[in-house]
Amino acid sequence: MNENSAKRGNVWLGVSAVVVDETGRFLVVKKAYSGLKGVWSFPAGFVKESETADQAAVREVLEETGIHAEVIGCLGVRTGVIENRISDNMIIFRLKPVAGSIQVQEKEIMEARFMCPDEMINDPDASLLVKYFCKKSNGVILKGKYEENPGEHFGYTAYHLFL
Repeated sequence: MNENSAKRGNVWLGVSAVVVDETGRFLVVKKAYSGLKGVWSFPAGFVKESETADQAAVREVLEETGIHAEVIGCLGVRTGVIENRISDNMIIFRLKPVAGSIQVQEKEIMEARFMCPDEMINDPDASLLVKYFCKKSNGVILKGKYEENPGEHFGYTAYHLFL
């Protein structure tokens, strides 16, 4: 059993943040570890037990890059199975930067910057997900509706719908 399995069990929930600035550039990072070490990818990480997935996306962007961002909506879901035993799931959110300047979290991130899609489409160091979103410019964004609550009897302290 690897370290991630020991901490997270066999069902993982992660988030990825596609942060696009006003000029259409993507915020990308090069991780200092994992299968994406040295590869341009989007800020990403695991959801903590006290937060919603969209809150995790905002937190990960801030922790990894120093950029304050807000969620625009949900772009999709990536799901897979690792070694026939771990369900690895990621919700992909669209965010926009609202404040801050890039400050790399050196423990996890080697480099961070805003890059134009044209720069990354043919970059051998760009991840599959980055290349996909560089090519897909007019995708559907599921907007968040935060005023919904299915009922106090469930005990939700946060409940966000993306429809």
